Amino acid sequence: MAAARGRVLCLFDVDGTLTPARQVARRGGAGLWGARPARRSSSRRLRPHPLLPRQKIEPEVDAFLRELRERVHIGVVGGSDYAKIAEQLGEGDEVIDKFDYVFAENGTVQYKNGQLVSKQAIQDHLGEELLQDLINFCLNYMALLKLPKKRGTFIEFRNGMLNISPIGRSCTPEERIEFSELDKKERIREKFVAALQREFAGKGLRFSRGGMISFDVFPEGWDKRYCLNVLDDERFDTIHFFGNETTPGGNDYEIYDDPRTVGHSVQSPQDTVQRCREIFFPERANEC
Repeated sequence: MAAARGRVLCLFDVDGTLTPARQVARRGGAGLWGARPARRSSSRRLRPHPLLPRQKIEPEVDAFLRELRERVHIGVVGGSDYAKIAEQLGEGDEVIDKFDYVFAENGTVQYKNGQLVSKQAIQDHLGEELLQDLINFCLNYMALLKLPKKRGTFIEFRNGMLNISPIGRSCTPEERIEFSELDKKERIREKFVAALQREFAGKGLRFSRGGMISFDVFPEGWDKRYCLNVLDDERFDTIHFFGNETTPGGNDYEIYDDPRTVGHSVQSPQDTVQRCREIFFPERANEC
């Protein structure tokens, strides 16, 4: 089958691209910190819906991916850890059998053909001193924030990044809405990121939005492009990337805009399927 599929890879974001989790449509709009929409193919912008939990892949999308895999190689790259990606895309460890490549945590945790290839750790890359300086600065900054609500899990430590949430990730859906609306007016996360950029200028750190209540901090180059370093050795002729957070500041932007990929900005799993039909199943492009 590998020979029949040629040297083409379709690489997918997860939330909002393959799964319908927490999505509502909105038109136009800027990135989290006032950026303009990105280049290449785009459609209506999406934002996470605060009331819906992460959802599993729909059976129709799952079935289409099995068909697509007969024609091209397929992979996923997500910012979440492996357990969350596996939960959304299958049962147990099915995900590593459904996809040729699974890149969790922006590709710092890598699976190929069902096997764990490598796993990177942010503490090894940054060093304990810088990591603690970063954590302490965030905790001190959040301690001075006065918000309508504060809950728990303000810093989520992952292999390849820190996820920072001023309200705390354990907030309820209603509290998530409240913070999101306040953040639009007060630019809480934007100001937080600006303070971090000043404090850690020249330290090789990058920042991107992480949904409605948080943002991610990771080493320079550890965005979703990280997986491309592995794929460079695979010598694909073409790598198509499909994602929904493709404006500057979104966690799909860097890989979407990278010259090594053909970027496609999508608005839903159904849009993803339709785009793939148009490219790889032109005889079925008009199917619903």
